[in-house]
Amino acid sequence: MDRAEQFEEQRAHLRAVAYRMLGSAAEAEDAVQETWLRLSRVDGEVDNLGGWLRTVLSRICLDMLRTRKARREEPLSELPEHGWAREDPETEAVLADSVGRALLVVLETLAPAERIAFVLHDLFAVPFDRIAPIVDRTPVAAKKLASRARQRLRGTPASPAGELARQRKVVEAFLAAARDGNLDALLTLLAPDVVRRADPATVPPGVPAVQRGARAVAEGVLKFGRPARFAEVALVDGEVGAVVAPGGRLRLALTFTFDGDRVTAYEIIASPARLARLDLATLSEPRRSADRPAGSPAAPPARPSASSR
Repeated sequence: MDRAEQFEEQRAHLRAVAYRMLGSAAEAEDAVQETWLRLSRVDGEVDNLGGWLRTVLSRICLDMLRTRKARREEPLSELPEHGWAREDPETEAVLADSVGRALLVVLETLAPAERIAFVLHDLFAVPFDRIAPIVDRTPVAAKKLASRARQRLRGTPASPAGELARQRKVVEAFLAAARDGNLDALLTLLAPDVVRRADPATVPPGVPAVQRGARAVAEGVLKFGRPARFAEVALVDGEVGAVVAPGGRLRLALTFTFDGDRVTAYEIIASPARLARLDLATLSEPRRSADRPAGSPAAPPARPSASSR
């Protein structure tokens, strides 16, 4: 088997690693392609090809994270769904089924080295002695990087676990009803005097930023239905809320107030300044990837030669 064929056997695994590190399918593909270019320039045989590729890829991703420019925040001039309908369905499937939008959103808040250490160790079971040279740390320091990332991802809940579980059930039902356009289900979840507040940019002209009453609010939620496809429960300032993140990019956050199993108020936050101030965390344990490089189920990354850097 020639080198190109060997690389193709590893491509899916490399793409999975890069996607979790970068949170962008296009950037992940660029990183994988750059890895191939570096491999093609190496003379002679490469020991532990799977490990070599993953190490080189990780360093490429680390450099991309460090040099990535701050994204420009574009104001929403209309209902968000109008700008999101073109989202690549395949990318969305990867986000929903393999990674999770809330995880990608919170990963964006990590320092580059923290993100690399966490992804390699917690999602791909790479030992810290192999992660250390990638992030230019000792194994102990690499472990601390992953630990800090893990703590940030879990956040600090403001309510007991039982209360969070109850709130989560309500918010998940709310999002499901919004996706399905189920007015009756929404009415059972909303208190009669529920209040919905929204940043003005998220509502069309003529629609008030504040709506009151279960039916008016429920009908307004149905207009939110399409963006709800990109929503996922998350911990927002310590309480159960939701993030709306097409392509893993945070666009909206929802906060809720509850009375028992009903929503008494919720708010749609879209202002970049307000979003930046939110303390966001995940509610689910990150899923360790089942993907492994072909022919090497648990091969750790090897240290690349100088030519691979």
